[in-house]
Amino acid sequence: MATSATTTNGRVQDFNILVIGQGGRVGYEALLFVSSLRQNDPGFPGRVIVAEPQPGPLWKKDPRLSEDQREALEKLDAEIVPFDSAHFGQDYPNGNKIEGLATLPPGEPFVFFDSDTIVTDRLSRVPFDFTRPSASMRREGTWPTIELYGPGYTEIWKSLYDRFGLEFDSTMDLSEPDEYWGRYLYFNAGWFFGADPAEFGRRYLDTALAIRDDRPEALVCQEIFPWLDQIALPLVIHGLGGGRPGPDLAGLDGNVTCHWRVLPLAYAREADATIAALEAAAAPNKVKKVLKNHEPMLRMIYQGRGHKARELFDRADLPRAEKVIRNQLKREGFWMR
Repeated sequence: MATSATTTNGRVQDFNILVIGQGGRVGYEALLFVSSLRQNDPGFPGRVIVAEPQPGPLWKKDPRLSEDQREALEKLDAEIVPFDSAHFGQDYPNGNKIEGLATLPPGEPFVFFDSDTIVTDRLSRVPFDFTRPSASMRREGTWPTIELYGPGYTEIWKSLYDRFGLEFDSTMDLSEPDEYWGRYLYFNAGWFFGADPAEFGRRYLDTALAIRDDRPEALVCQEIFPWLDQIALPLVIHGLGGGRPGPDLAGLDGNVTCHWRVLPLAYAREADATIAALEAAAAPNKVKKVLKNHEPMLRMIYQGRGHKARELFDRADLPRAEKVIRNQLKREGFWMR
């Protein structure tokens, strides 16, 4: 049975959690996520489903979890559920989050998290309104890229809404300037939620495949990889009656969860409490003995290089562009993932 959260109008909703788990880095990240959930929301009674891609023609190597990853996840009461990669696989692993939605029970509300996320407080207390799907706003203007003589943001985004028969004007944030990327509905796909994973997954898959295989003319010169999941997501969410998250969800990407993404970046810029939660989640022996097999976690978490990287930055005065932080970490020899 899924867990319960109280919504803003007092109703109780049930939901399941989905993360992707596969061999290598993603499996180690999924283990850290589940460990952090168990530590920081110990009363969470719901299903934690780890969707595992299976071997097939779209994978060059076996994508399944290693035995030690699998055993550690199961000891933390995560359910590992297999799925087949019919459309994406090795060439676009971000597609796992789209195809992996099929592992969830239809009709039961869900929250998806990227595996490179930790839970830092009571996730079960977040007042999700599953009738209004939403997703993470912790993003930069990564797509589209505007060419000097090409179509602008409005033309590009409107062409997508028109392609799928969706109303466009209400999606714009009119507090932002015209032709500025932040005016347009654009999410980070690091977390998203909805009322029914079957319907959400069907729309997400259909939308992503249509953009990949039959894009509007305004997108002809646009690079759609690796951004395809984030291009399709606002169309899905808007089509299901959702939009930007409200203040009730501020704990996501705030004091309840952190999409840390890459360990050197996490140590460079995340709050002290977040790093403490990350290291606490990595500390139990049954978790540590598995995570130490992943070199970035071994060196950054267990051998202390993360704190050495952290000393390079002032969290109160970080560079605005992530690229600047990345470049400094690389220059100082701390970049790894």
